[in-house]
Amino acid sequence: MTLGLRDRAPVARAFLMKGLLVCVLMILGGCAGTDAPVPPVASGGTVPSDKTEAQLLAELNDKFENAQAHYDLARVYHKSQNWNKAEYHYNVALGFNPANRAAQAGLVKMLADRGAKAKSDETANSYIRQAGVSVKETLRLGWEFEQLGMDEYALRSYRQAIAAAPDSDAANKQIGLYYLGKGDSANAKQYLMRSLELNPRQPDVAGALGRLGVVVQTPGIPQGPLEEKTK
Repeated sequence: MTLGLRDRAPVARAFLMKGLLVCVLMILGGCAGTDAPVPPVASGGTVPSDKTEAQLLAELNDKFENAQAHYDLARVYHKSQNWNKAEYHYNVALGFNPANRAAQAGLVKMLADRGAKAKSDETANSYIRQAGVSVKETLRLGWEFEQLGMDEYALRSYRQAIAAAPDSDAANKQIGLYYLGKGDSANAKQYLMRSLELNPRQPDVAGALGRLGVVVQTPGIPQGPLEEKTK
């Protein structure tokens, strides 16, 4: 049976309402994960894969200059503590892409894991200095260090970004989130409040501050600076 225009209208509305409900649920689902780590900048970086050694070697046999495959293979060897092969492939990945922050952090971590602490420190310092030409790259390197549990280098990177650009909302946000993750509420509040003052339209920062007991005011309504809730 063919529906007339009048009969189709309720059906169309029903589909529309169903679509809107799905969108709302998707948004709420995304909001539920606000505590998950978020990269400081749009990626463009290296994303690890779960490919096997054999698969990665086959890819390199087809195209040796595949920096991603070298990085992934380095991670495979790193995990199995095959230090020499891991170091080789991290370095080859960096040879093809010298600004690969994930590979830089991986190499530093590998050196530390194999017990070469002095070389690990030296390498990390070199990469942090190299990334210092850009706040964006410094934050990305700090983020990669943080994901590998290398807090000393992550914090050094974030502090370098703040020193270079104290009025960067991104730099203040990232170091604030770092402190939040470490349970340092005082420093987290300081930097997150500064980030929100510089850029009020950051719902993730506003949410983090709300959980820390800071009253977050709506953008566009002049009510003075951010204030902590009175306990």
